[in-house]
Amino acid sequence: MNYSTTAPHYWDPSFANAPDCLLSADQCVIRAQHYFVKGLIEIPVIGSTTVFSWGVWVSLSRASFARAADLWETPGREKEQPYFGWLSTDLPLYPSSTLNLKTHVHTRPLGECPVIELEPTDHPLSVEQRTGITLDRVREITETVLRPRAGRT
Repeated sequence: MNYSTTAPHYWDPSFANAPDCLLSADQCVIRAQHYFVKGLIEIPVIGSTTVFSWGVWVSLSRASFARAADLWETPGREKEQPYFGWLSTDLPLYPSSTLNLKTHVHTRPLGECPVIELEPTDHPLSVEQRTGITLDRVREITETVLRPRAGRT
């Protein structure tokens, strides 16, 4: 019930050895100018207690990233106000790009991934987060995500 990406859309493998770049499981810096954290867009599944989630990346301002990083291992960090960010993961299952949707990053207790709240808009991903999805939609997402792509072995 969770699909995740390993890096922001803007990450290039050539950045891996650059001294001003970093990619970890939950934080990313590109050229010491662009800052990202990983979180979950949680979507309720209608008629179930289960939640479907997308593991996505969100860009933060330098100041917000520094604050989040300073508190990353601090108990009580979930009391921090949400950070504004831009969605930096393209989920191609949607008819229009998910890049640069406005978000709020809510930190949670230590050991838990932040929750990404999309700004309420008419984008299908935002609508799904607000209204939930059916189990049929979960199956559709699963089939699409797991479907082999042309040219892939």
